[in-house]
Amino acid sequence: MTLPRQRGLTEQAADAAIDSACRLLRLPSIRNEFNEIADRAVKDQMTYRGFLAELLMTECDDRARRRSERRIKAAGFPREKSLRAFDFDANPNIDAATVHTLASCEWIKKSQPLCLIGDSGTGKSHMLIALGTEAAMKGYRVRYTLATKLVNELVEAADEKQLNKTIARYGRVDLLCIDELGYMELDRHGAELLFQVLTEREEKNSVAIASNESFGGWTKTFTDPRLCAAIVDRLTFNGTIIETGTDSYRLASTRARAEAPAAAS
Repeated sequence: MTLPRQRGLTEQAADAAIDSACRLLRLPSIRNEFNEIADRAVKDQMTYRGFLAELLMTECDDRARRRSERRIKAAGFPREKSLRAFDFDANPNIDAATVHTLASCEWIKKSQPLCLIGDSGTGKSHMLIALGTEAAMKGYRVRYTLATKLVNELVEAADEKQLNKTIARYGRVDLLCIDELGYMELDRHGAELLFQVLTEREEKNSVAIASNESFGGWTKTFTDPRLCAAIVDRLTFNGTIIETGTDSYRLASTRARAEAPAAAS
């Protein structure tokens, strides 16, 4: 398809030609924002080059935003969480500088692991999702899953002779976020399948986990001591360990809300 070209177009004809060209070239952001940018260009007396640069940067910025949104959606996060919304004052165990350094995603670039260890309500899942979101926004492929859900998927894949394909799929993403590791005991078969995923990713792609158990208590989840030791080794070698403590932020917030009316009366 070619668009007819002629000089001396009316404003209406020019708008129609721009709309058609943007549809043909798949430039939705320029098509949607052209009039506003054109009006601003006249007001600010932009040069032709400046006006063209403004149009192209608008399209590039919007494409980057849409790609970021697709990566975040593909990660499968159960809810939105950001580092900006994390209350570091409520949990002095967590060093804000360390977390913001992790947000640079250099550890993902180096294929290093991250372990968030602490009791329920101390911010582990919030940080896991927030750091995963930061990674997706910076262009990394991220996948979030619960530990039990991952193991169940691997067991089903093994039964259906699809295990290698499933392990390879989990091996390809740049960052695998495994939440609630340690909440439930895994049988030997399930633990071995999870170990295969970790081995597939070892020193090639990053794994970030959140667990309510210290490493010493992981023998309750991975009942084979040797397998447990091997899994801990995979998840800690050259990695970062953040201990979020034992004081539940959620419980403290609930108590504060409950005590507020009593104090007021």
